[in-house]
Amino acid sequence: MKRVIITVAAAALTAAALVPSAQARRAIAEPGAEAEYVVLYTEGARPADAQRAIRAAGGSILKENAAVGVATVKTANARFAEAVRDAAPIDDIAHNRSIGGVPAAGRGAAGRAAVQSRAVEKAGDGAPAASTFGRPAPAAEPLSELQWDMKRIHATVDGSYRHQQGDPGVLVGVVDTGVDGSHPDIAPNFNRELSRNFTVDIPADADGKVIDGPCEAEPDRSCDDPADVDENEHGTHVASSIASPLNGLGTAGVAPRVSIVNLRAGQDSGFFFLQPSIDALTYAGDVGIDVVNMSYYIDPWLFNCDDNPADSPAYRQEQATVVKAMQRALTYAHSRGVTLVSAAGNGASDYTGELVDASSPDFAGVPGEKPYSRTIPTSCVSMPSEGEHVISVSSTGISGRKAYYSDYGDGHVDVAAPGGDVYDTAAGDRDVTRATLAAYPRSVAEARGQLDPDGAPNVTNVVRSCKGAVCGYYAYLQGTSMASPRAAGVAALIVSEYGRRDPVHGGKKLPPAVVETVLKGTATRTACPTPAAHTYTRHLPDGTTATSTHTCERSAPHNGFYGYGIVDALRAVR
Repeated sequence: MKRVIITVAAAALTAAALVPSAQARRAIAEPGAEAEYVVLYTEGARPADAQRAIRAAGGSILKENAAVGVATVKTANARFAEAVRDAAPIDDIAHNRSIGGVPAAGRGAAGRAAVQSRAVEKAGDGAPAASTFGRPAPAAEPLSELQWDMKRIHATVDGSYRHQQGDPGVLVGVVDTGVDGSHPDIAPNFNRELSRNFTVDIPADADGKVIDGPCEAEPDRSCDDPADVDENEHGTHVASSIASPLNGLGTAGVAPRVSIVNLRAGQDSGFFFLQPSIDALTYAGDVGIDVVNMSYYIDPWLFNCDDNPADSPAYRQEQATVVKAMQRALTYAHSRGVTLVSAAGNGASDYTGELVDASSPDFAGVPGEKPYSRTIPTSCVSMPSEGEHVISVSSTGISGRKAYYSDYGDGHVDVAAPGGDVYDTAAGDRDVTRATLAAYPRSVAEARGQLDPDGAPNVTNVVRSCKGAVCGYYAYLQGTSMASPRAAGVAALIVSEYGRRDPVHGGKKLPPAVVETVLKGTATRTACPTPAAHTYTRHLPDGTTATSTHTCERSAPHNGFYGYGIVDALRAVR
């Protein structure tokens, strides 16, 4: 079963309860260092009343999302949380984690680009890869023969492309680290007008550790990146997997004619914080996005618990706020016709059992803050993958087996999709081509030193494809982050095939519940392995061997590895 999601009932407000109590007001007079908080309004409260309570406690609102009742607040009151918490318009409050310190010297855009998103299992690099410059296309696209993942789900010229390539009026929101809108294999389907960046670069954390690097290194010296860049790689790979066009260059996506909208909620460094994610989801609901892909979890907590004795009261409060606020945003988007698709996670863990998390909190919001080990009961929630209305996707390799890194659990996984597994070989040896291939920003490749002076890749996980004078770059990546967009692409095909014209926003619309039913119903049923306890063997580059055993639980018609099965683009549109 899904982990328990916390819900909040609306509270009746009285005039006397709109501001903090006398006891809380006495706490207001304690000055301290300036800090930021995320404040969650009580459901049903008027924003004006919540704003009044915040001001009375010594806070000022930096950003507000009135649609779901969430605000980012700045205050110099060391006891702000205590002062505002008992005001009736305020439901919960948490320290805002996306606040950093002074950046370390010498780290600019190139340094930021070298930071990998934590949501990706790296495919690896090494010797130079072959360029496809000047080669004739062997199939629909020059690199299609390298896209084993598309063959597995029948998103090919002989499969779904013959029947449905997607409708340009269908909008897929990529909630990620950004999208390189200038990439030649993304630009034709990139909706620049609707794309938005909801983040602000964070130079460093509270300990001075570089996060996104100094804003002075940006071309415009701004902490606000444009809505058509990706200085990470993650979001561009996701967007390409969904909708790279059939244009005689590079690769093709699952739905090569749908439109991509960049809804950036992730930092250059790969962190995803609460307020940008909420803003991206509510915006998606407001402008008519049909499907969103969310290949991440909300930092700094991999799992959010409101009752874990391993956590301090303040940490419990913070985690409860994350779950409540994020669920409101998910529900808001879902109620406005957005199909929500999310990566199941790369922790190689069974989400239906008790776990140990030693990675949280993964961002220092205050000096000296470090992750610590804690036992995670099933009452805790990883967001957004365990949120209500969310389709959670596990990852498979080239053989069809669940990837070694993919999280699993009967009730956690809804469907599976190809996400790559470089160890999915007969002997368990590493093979980079068994990851998934999709678009890669040239600027990132250059910043990482992965290109020779003539533009040829000098690492095995980067491939170049050219059409005349126009060249695009592509990278092999693996992860549930790669599986999720392939499922999202199939969802976009379903909307394209069965949706009706949207009289409000144009394009097409199909209720998310219908999309989910078709996605699950047309997935290829995939049984648990025999025996159900499957042991993975990996021969690592350092010469060592790693083994791990994952047990697949069954409760027909789904199971813990594959949910209702591996998505299938052809079956979905026929």
